[in-house]
Amino acid sequence: MFNNLAEAQAFIAENDVKMVDFKVVDINGRWRHITIPAHRLDENTMTYGIGFDGSNYGYAPVERSDMAFIPDLSTACVEPFAQISTLSMIGDVMVLEPKHNTPFDQYPRNVLKRAVNFMRESGIADQMIIGPEFEFHVFDNVRYETMPHSNGFEVTTRQAEWTDGAPFPNDGYKTPHKGGYHICLPQDVNSDLRGTMCMTLERLGVPIKYHHHEVGGCGQMEIETELGDVLDMADDTMIVKYVVKNEAKRAGKTATFLPKPVYQEAGNGMHVHIHLFKDGQPLFYDADGYAQLSKFAMYFMGGLLLHINALCAITNPSTNSYKRLIPGYEAPVTRGFATANRSAVIRVPAYAKSPMHKRFELRSPDGTCNPYYAYAAILMAGLDGVKNRIDPVERGWGPYDMNLFALGEAERKQLQGLPTSLRRALDALELDHEFLLTGGVFSETLVQLWLSRKRAEMAAIDLMPTAAEYKAYYDL
Repeated sequence: MFNNLAEAQAFIAENDVKMVDFKVVDINGRWRHITIPAHRLDENTMTYGIGFDGSNYGYAPVERSDMAFIPDLSTACVEPFAQISTLSMIGDVMVLEPKHNTPFDQYPRNVLKRAVNFMRESGIADQMIIGPEFEFHVFDNVRYETMPHSNGFEVTTRQAEWTDGAPFPNDGYKTPHKGGYHICLPQDVNSDLRGTMCMTLERLGVPIKYHHHEVGGCGQMEIETELGDVLDMADDTMIVKYVVKNEAKRAGKTATFLPKPVYQEAGNGMHVHIHLFKDGQPLFYDADGYAQLSKFAMYFMGGLLLHINALCAITNPSTNSYKRLIPGYEAPVTRGFATANRSAVIRVPAYAKSPMHKRFELRSPDGTCNPYYAYAAILMAGLDGVKNRIDPVERGWGPYDMNLFALGEAERKQLQGLPTSLRRALDALELDHEFLLTGGVFSETLVQLWLSRKRAEMAAIDLMPTAAEYKAYYDL
């Protein structure tokens, strides 16, 4: 929004802005924030930042946990959910040193910046363009608890078919199980809410491609943004999740990006469309290649498929993620690629035909990821494939131009699958993360911290009795 501090200060004065809010991302990908009176946004703030204790954000302790948030004025926007006139902005985190501050190597936005710089310095490409697809559920109400004596959850949504027999008032317009794709009014009860979300996002500078009801009959939605530069899209990913959740709350509802919030219904992915450019020219297009993809694109794809199990530990970092990555729900379970085939982990869209639009889609990620780490890891895996000329066809990873879910048992056994649990994904990352360390993009400290935190999180969840266990074993 602003090119310099003078522009920001002029806007504050002209619009009677009272507060400036700084959004800081923690290790898991949740925004936290700190707010200052608007008159305190000055040269001192831009040079020395706002100090905070980084150990409370989940990062590994450094010699000193004192850190500073430095605002990025170009990300500034008017905060849509504050009652007081507030300017909001994202930024970067620095470690406070005696003579000068240095970028904190574990901070997610800094990691992605290093990945982009590595790409440019390598001479392989100078821009990564991506387009995430945001799937989420909107519920009327949600209850959950994890007490020692009571453990369970319940969601309510009046459009779901399981409310057919609900008492008055009941309008009878229900969305069938797994039958919500592009469903229209009156079943699509959240159409206006999605429209409100999209208008808010547009005002915040996030261009919208479209929105619609997704497959899940119990309130699954999708908003898709226009494609953009990878760092901008990481920021926009945080903004999309923020707006979706807050607009839902303002409407008296609740929204979640949980990958599998409802058993036997479609889950929420965050498919990522990818293509690379150099000097303004597309690197993924070749009129004579498979699906008009260049050898460069195939090698980049090969890197993703080579490291896909390790990538899942970053792009699918929740135990719930692996309740989505199962057959029968259009979620990928197989290491492979294909054209116009949603059963493969990498899909080449048949409609993207021009050189500037030729791309492919990585279908495994979901919204529980930290987008900065996820996009950085995707970029590093792809670049590793280009550097080492990893040909996915030679590796037997496709093209699978058939429905992989419809293969026979013997054929399915020949395929290589994605991890079936967070435990397996973390084990894969422990064995395969050198590609992340290249160029100092990720640090070994960060990788080991991620592994230890996620394993502890997984172990705590594994210890909890579930309702399904009561049903299966209570009477034995």
